[in-house]
Amino acid sequence: MLLNPPNDIEIAQSVKPRPIVDVARDLGLAADDLELYGRYKAKIPIEIASRPPRGRLVLVTAINPTPTGEGKSTVAVGLAQALRRASVNAVLCIREPSLGPVFGVKGGATGGGYSQVVPMDDINLHFTGDFHAISSAHALLSAMLDNHLHHGSALGLDPSRITWPRTIDMNDRSLRHAVIGLGAGNGVLREERWVIVPASEVMAIVALAASREDLERRLGQIIVGTTRGESRSAVRASDLKAAGAMAMLLKDAIRPNLVQTLEGGPALVHAGPFGNIAHGCNSILATRSALALGDVVVTEAGFGSDLGAEKFFDIKCRVGDLSPEAAVLVATVRSLKMQGGADRRALGKEDLPALERGLPHLEHHIRNVRQFGVPVVVAINRFMSDTEAELRRVVDYAAALGVKVALCEVWEKGGAGGERLAREVMALLDGRSARYAPIYETTRPVREKIETIVRKVYDGDGVDYTPQAARAIDYLEAVGLQHTPVCMAKTQYSLTDDPTRLGRPTGFRVTITEVYGSAGAGFVVAKAGDIMTMPGLPKVPSAERVAVNASGEIVGLS
Repeated sequence: MLLNPPNDIEIAQSVKPRPIVDVARDLGLAADDLELYGRYKAKIPIEIASRPPRGRLVLVTAINPTPTGEGKSTVAVGLAQALRRASVNAVLCIREPSLGPVFGVKGGATGGGYSQVVPMDDINLHFTGDFHAISSAHALLSAMLDNHLHHGSALGLDPSRITWPRTIDMNDRSLRHAVIGLGAGNGVLREERWVIVPASEVMAIVALAASREDLERRLGQIIVGTTRGESRSAVRASDLKAAGAMAMLLKDAIRPNLVQTLEGGPALVHAGPFGNIAHGCNSILATRSALALGDVVVTEAGFGSDLGAEKFFDIKCRVGDLSPEAAVLVATVRSLKMQGGADRRALGKEDLPALERGLPHLEHHIRNVRQFGVPVVVAINRFMSDTEAELRRVVDYAAALGVKVALCEVWEKGGAGGERLAREVMALLDGRSARYAPIYETTRPVREKIETIVRKVYDGDGVDYTPQAARAIDYLEAVGLQHTPVCMAKTQYSLTDDPTRLGRPTGFRVTITEVYGSAGAGFVVAKAGDIMTMPGLPKVPSAERVAVNASGEIVGLS
């Protein structure tokens, strides 16, 4: 083990990336196929996603995380690197990072150690401008909406029933509730709220759109509010004639981005919806493109199997007509100890009793993946503080459940530290045992779909609704959103809606506090518990430790 390891940005800056045209050539793409953003980033043609798929899809998910994450993205990158070491034409597909977490708690989101995508500083910051385009398209609709109100609201839009928020890609709790339009001539005075860009419906639309035509159609379907009176007719972006201009702003953002892993393998990094608020997956266009270009596609979904994997299977794969054939469940000793009641400040100390209490949490996540008909292997992402006794106990526990386990050291060793995992994944694929199927039919009522997720995925006893949520469901079903998937927004730290209730709880119910439609994205969002669509910064944010040195290099980003 490394005694004094360099940080992520130092590792990333120590490696000379391959020219992106060379990376593209590995996928059969010529230089003329690329829209270059410097030497190491490029956009690829959207038409590639329409080619027949030849690859096989592997999902990387995880158990519930600690606040700093369990290295799911790192394992995904390391697995892709390990597969390429084994001469498998593997392509990585992950989400784009948001500036909120980068400057908040977690820092960067491009993997870690010797399993990263590069150029990590560019990807974590402004990248190819996708987030800026999404923010601009969202802001344009907000501006056109308020301009419509200012000029008399010919559509009869009720200012007190506006559902379309504003957005910014930063953690800023002061914008959760605000008042706009103060002062004469400055628009209509009304309450307003902001969401972070990964929670924007425009982000979800970019991630789920199948083409430019589909993008504009989905943008037009966005519900911005309702009319006055008892009828409460939905007003959409198409009614405001905003969809065309929004699509124009997104004409490049919809194209997948090609970069590379630290070991020079191809990586498509595109779209970034949050996993605890939105559906938490990279774009369908990137995944389809990867399946057309590679033999094995490694992708990840946000947070644990109760959030990211469920939405990957029930939303993304259903919408994108994808058939995943294997899954990797990332587990860490420290998270299992936290789930077993260990002090979060002491997760680096050996604690076999806490680990033992936390192991049923691992079993629950294994069951979660299996119920979608997808075979799974457990990847133990090793941390330097893990003891041999702790690691052995996790391996023995999973083996008793009939699940293969691979110890991962991809943070320290890159692809070489994931070779055992790569062999286990290929064995799952060779077994051809996958029988993927969503766990509910979209034709079922909204309440029944929510109930199914709570009972089957969280192991809850049932669902309670606030009066506001109950009324919203009735309204959404009345305006045509009854036959869509459900996107659950809840805490990532617990299987329940209470972030302090850890382990494998039983005998609990989930309270749905708010329900709203994402008609353009094509799903209904159900918020459980106190979940924020605009996060706040911690007392000591990651932003305090990053800077640019005299040579123009970024320091402190990890």
